[in-house]
Amino acid sequence: MQHPEDNPWQITSEKAIYNNPWISVTEYQVINPSGNPGIYGKLHYKNLAIGVLPLDEDMNTYLVGQYRFVLNQYSWEMPEGGGPEGTDPLESAKRELLEETGLKATQWTEIQRLHLSNSVSDELSIIYLARNLAQFEAEPEDTEQLIVKKIPFAQMYQMVCNGEITDAMTVAAVLKVQLMITENRL
Repeated sequence: MQHPEDNPWQITSEKAIYNNPWISVTEYQVINPSGNPGIYGKLHYKNLAIGVLPLDEDMNTYLVGQYRFVLNQYSWEMPEGGGPEGTDPLESAKRELLEETGLKATQWTEIQRLHLSNSVSDELSIIYLARNLAQFEAEPEDTEQLIVKKIPFAQMYQMVCNGEITDAMTVAAVLKVQLMITENRL
C-alpha cells in the first residue's frame, strides 16, 4: 500500500524531561501537520517488549499472574519481559520463558510485531510462539511475585474474549494463535 514517506511534523526544539535505565521522556516543540505550533511528548523504551505464548502438544498454555504497579491491579498474561536493545530478541524470549515458568522450548516461531502505544511511545513488541516444551525450575526476578497456571488454550482464548485478559501483547498473541488454529497453520 502506498503512503507518503515525508514526515509532516517539524521539530523546532527538544528537551530531555526524564531518564532512567528503562525509559526516557522527551518534550518536543513542533510545527504540526496543519502548520500550527504545539508540543509533543515521546516516551522512549530502552528495551524491546518480549512476549512468549507457550503451547504444549495437548494445546495447553501457561498464564502468568502478577500485580501490575502501574495499573494498580492484578493481571493475567503470557510470559513477558524486556529485551535490551541490541540483544537477540529470541534469546530474550527464551530467558523470559524460563525465568517466569521454568519452561524451555525447542521450537520457536515469531508470530507478531506490534507497537504498543504509538501515539506517545516507540515501544516495539515481538511475540513468539514456543512449542515442544520441557519443564525445568523457574527463576523469577526478585521484583516479581508470580503465579503460573497451566490452562487449555481454548480457556485462555475465552478469557481474552470475555475481557478477563487485557494485556495488549497477550490479547494479540492469543488472537493470532487462534487464527492460526482456525486456518490450520499451527
